[in-house]
Amino acid sequence: MVAWSHQGQPRQALWRSESGAPAPRRVVVADDTLAADAAYRMACEGTGLLWQGDFQNARHLLQALMRRADKRKKKPAQPAATPAEAFHLHRQAQAQRARVLAAVLIPLEGDYGIALRRAPDWRAACAEAWGPATGQPCVATLRELLGLVGAHEWRKKGVAVPALGGVHIHPHYGVFSPVRGEYVDLVASAPLPAACVLAFDIGVGTGVLSAVLARRGVQRVVATDQDPRALACAHDNLQRLGLRPQVELLQADLFPPGCAPLVVCNPPWVPARANSPIERAVYDEGSGMLRGFLAGLADHLAPGGEGWLILSDLAEHLGLRTREQLLGWVADAGLAVRARHDMKPRHAKAQDAGDALHAARAAEVTSLWRLVAL
Repeated sequence: MVAWSHQGQPRQALWRSESGAPAPRRVVVADDTLAADAAYRMACEGTGLLWQGDFQNARHLLQALMRRADKRKKKPAQPAATPAEAFHLHRQAQAQRARVLAAVLIPLEGDYGIALRRAPDWRAACAEAWGPATGQPCVATLRELLGLVGAHEWRKKGVAVPALGGVHIHPHYGVFSPVRGEYVDLVASAPLPAACVLAFDIGVGTGVLSAVLARRGVQRVVATDQDPRALACAHDNLQRLGLRPQVELLQADLFPPGCAPLVVCNPPWVPARANSPIERAVYDEGSGMLRGFLAGLADHLAPGGEGWLILSDLAEHLGLRTREQLLGWVADAGLAVRARHDMKPRHAKAQDAGDALHAARAAEVTSLWRLVAL
């Protein structure tokens, strides 16, 4: 719960945070009279600003906080000594910025309505992300609500996937969107093992790789994920594409029972701690999913089968993992590399010289490793 006082009366409401952040310990009521500099100072101190004024002015205040956070961002006294140090400093700065911007709080009614002047109707987007309204008032950060609404629009619009003939995949809130198409293109173009009638898709996400495999003629795909949101998202996308009968969805940690001639996995690429659930698609502390996939792959490959590991080498350029470590895990798992297919990323950050991690992003290569059991 989050608690505050208004007009001398104690108030409280359910606290909602997708990132798992605790409710602010101190909350003050704020409105249109609050100056941006004062708001920024309180936000830096960890004070939550529960908005009671015009909703659009809350958005203006958040933009003002963004400008101040970006302008006053402290630079290291000395440049980072290593790429890994630069990465960790970048992540620390991101986390600090996120804490400041999370200060603007919005109260929601029991039906997810926002009873503020000029407030939009975001009830459908909230219900889509959080489930049906329970009738209990709640409080969420404005920044998280904006992300939730953005995800709602992405879900309606979808993401065009050239490997599927330009049809759209519709990501749900909290499920990583297939905006980086090179990993999808690699799965669409790598040669399938002979007589590949069954494949396992480990970590199904939006279902895009299962859809590619089914479109390529794999008669049956068993796709797993631990996240109920991902399984629901994959179900909707596969149903929309008419591929649901070919794909079995299973809630599981990594592998389903049995063996297959093809086992595909696109694990998180960066071995670092995720700051929110949505980041778990990118950050995997200690390379846990990657190592788990490699360690169990041989036991789930049919004779003559292949495991396809789709992995960026960004972590190597950041000094977070070496190629020798990766190959050592492959060998320790009783696996060998049959072939590797590489592709350069096409996303905007790879060309953005102002990005804090530009050198690593510019050198990045995404690979599909074709692994076989020894």
